[in-house]
Amino acid sequence: MAQPQNNENPDLSEPQTEAEPLDPVAALEEAHAAFDAERAEMRDRLMRALADLENTRKRGEKDRREAAIYGGAKLARDLIPVYDNLNRALSVTTDETRQQAQGLVEGVELTLRELLSVLGKHGVERVSPQAGDMFDPHLHEAMFEAPVPDTRAGQIIQVMSDGFRMHEQLLRPAQVGVSSTPG
Repeated sequence: MAQPQNNENPDLSEPQTEAEPLDPVAALEEAHAAFDAERAEMRDRLMRALADLENTRKRGEKDRREAAIYGGAKLARDLIPVYDNLNRALSVTTDETRQQAQGLVEGVELTLRELLSVLGKHGVERVSPQAGDMFDPHLHEAMFEAPVPDTRAGQIIQVMSDGFRMHEQLLRPAQVGVSSTPG
């Protein structure tokens, strides 16, 4: 049986609206533009991630090179006082002491040479200024200034201790006294 249609009351029936027809070309263009924007964003993120990765690789490579070159700097700094003590022990020996304790003095000399040899194998070199050399603030530390006749201002007049550097890095400056005599 067919249901009777209620045409008497138009307010009760569902409204009849016509939907705007979708333009398939406009929809495709809109989707294409959205995909292009998303692709551009993804490409930008990818390029940034690749650049970050390359920077991290370069930084890691640089850190490895520096560790290979300067990795022993802390140990070398810790061994410098050993050099100072051995050198001080040799500097106070007299001819009489050398005769009485010849074996001991030779042992200290050999130990000092061996220490310098081992440090040299690892790129550590001594900075040994001489009296009369000019003061270099990159290699020397001025402990005092004094006017000394027959010298120019800035000349080294006394060396208190040698300095050390590892490759191009200064581990400890040489400690020196400097002339203040005006030129």
